[in-house]
Amino acid sequence: MARYTGPKTRIARKFKEPIFGPDKYLERRSYPPGQHGQNRKRAKMSEYGIQLQEKQKAKYTYGLLERQFKKLFLKAASKKGITGQNLMKLIESRLDNVVYRLGIAPSRAAARQLVNHRHILVNGEICNIPSMLLEPGDIIAVRERSKSLEVITNSLHGHSNKFNWLEWDGNLFTGKFMNYPEREDIPENINEQAIVELYSK
Repeated sequence: MARYTGPKTRIARKFKEPIFGPDKYLERRSYPPGQHGQNRKRAKMSEYGIQLQEKQKAKYTYGLLERQFKKLFLKAASKKGITGQNLMKLIESRLDNVVYRLGIAPSRAAARQLVNHRHILVNGEICNIPSMLLEPGDIIAVRERSKSLEVITNSLHGHSNKFNWLEWDGNLFTGKFMNYPEREDIPENINEQAIVELYSK
């Protein structure tokens, strides 16, 4: 699938979860979209269907394309440890996701745009590649001339760092990627084992 730019509530209703963040419309209509979404009796989903749905959920949540996702999976599979957990750690280490987690941007899509527009520094150098995978110890900062941007100041207002693998200095507008997160520290409701099984077919 190409990167989705349509109505987010429609996708959230498809998965019956607020995968793009709090959604007041989803609370009112927590059933699948479409004319018969509320009344249609859906057949029991197959094992393959469940696995595919988990992969799609992960791609929508993090804003990834199929090729990007497959590349990350292959990288995760080549590492030592549990492939599913490795996959989640790699996805979380993407620059756009870390910018979002630090509170610099209100959403991953906004974080991707900030990176694309050269507002973010990595280890003192401008980086405009949202898919860049960070390494423990990398320093992420807001460019000096970008610190007054309304989208950044609004996003940081009242934000507190709640992730123990990240460190944030609100005075300097800099953050540090301390280490790869453990799976239990990642709040996303994704069954990564189902994704592994899907790719293993």
